[in-house]
Amino acid sequence: MPAKKAKTKSVAKKPSKKLRNVPFWIGFDLGGTKMMASVLDANYTVLGSARKSTNGSDGAAKGRIKIIKAIQEAIEEAGVDPKGIQGIGIGCPGLVNPDKGILIFAPNLGWTNMALRKLLQNQFKCPITVLNDVDAGTYGEYALGAGKGARSLLGVFPGTGVGAGFVYNGQLVMGRAISAMELGNLVLPGTHIGSPVFGTVILEDLTSRLALASQAGLACYRGQLTDLDKKTEGSLRNIRSKALANAFRSGEDAAMIMFRNSIRYLGMGVATVVNLLAPDRITLGGGLVEELPGLYLNLLKEEVEQYAIPELARGIRYSLAKLGGQAVATGAVAWLRNASK
Repeated sequence: MPAKKAKTKSVAKKPSKKLRNVPFWIGFDLGGTKMMASVLDANYTVLGSARKSTNGSDGAAKGRIKIIKAIQEAIEEAGVDPKGIQGIGIGCPGLVNPDKGILIFAPNLGWTNMALRKLLQNQFKCPITVLNDVDAGTYGEYALGAGKGARSLLGVFPGTGVGAGFVYNGQLVMGRAISAMELGNLVLPGTHIGSPVFGTVILEDLTSRLALASQAGLACYRGQLTDLDKKTEGSLRNIRSKALANAFRSGEDAAMIMFRNSIRYLGMGVATVVNLLAPDRITLGGGLVEELPGLYLNLLKEEVEQYAIPELARGIRYSLAKLGGQAVATGAVAWLRNASK
């Protein structure tokens, strides 16, 4: 008897997901620690997003690949037809040339002269704008967030470094062919063993998350922040904004002192900008501010009023950034769309 043929199951093919045919923009936040691509519709609603760790030490070549992959993954996650892309706005840490779309230098990544506009235009065939990340975040708050309706807005974002942006009558304050407002690079008298020039120190070496994490790691080693040491083993990479905020909330002297001094120095830097540009409003954002909003908002105001010319400091409205983690992506797209009108 011939052997019976085994029955084969017919496997039904799953219907492919129908893509939405809608116009959309990509907002990209290239951070010192992580990068995020967001798909935004015409009302700036986030339809989908994708994140990746930046790891600047891996090199610019790997960074370029990650940027493209993050955008592709965000489009896929949003379920939109890639043909609907209208443009990409990217905010980068460090100095940029907005006219040529080049990231000139990102100090916390070690990347130089990265031609982002060319890279993204070749891949996605759409208009591209390249901004400093804090410029983008500040413009987002000016157009759609905490600074809406202001004549002039100073945005201050303590994060991996310390960045600032300034919008005056709808325009970002920038140089002819380079971004400006590098508040974190304001040179102050003082020094530490890593100072490139003896007798000087830059503001972000005293006020950024990295600065606070470095000091906290030293305090862990000395047994002054025991809870933080248990949770992070005093590792600089593990001492993030939330861990620092918890150390402050613990009330241990070492944490209270370092935050007080850090915000005092930040107040000196912001007061310098107030004396030069007299903003109507100041908005604060970034990971540290999000974790300790009351501390930064109230203490920074006190310090600015102490160091700025009284007549210029009087009447400034302080606020917390409203757009949160989407500020850079939203602002970069808003700048792109308004520039094309």
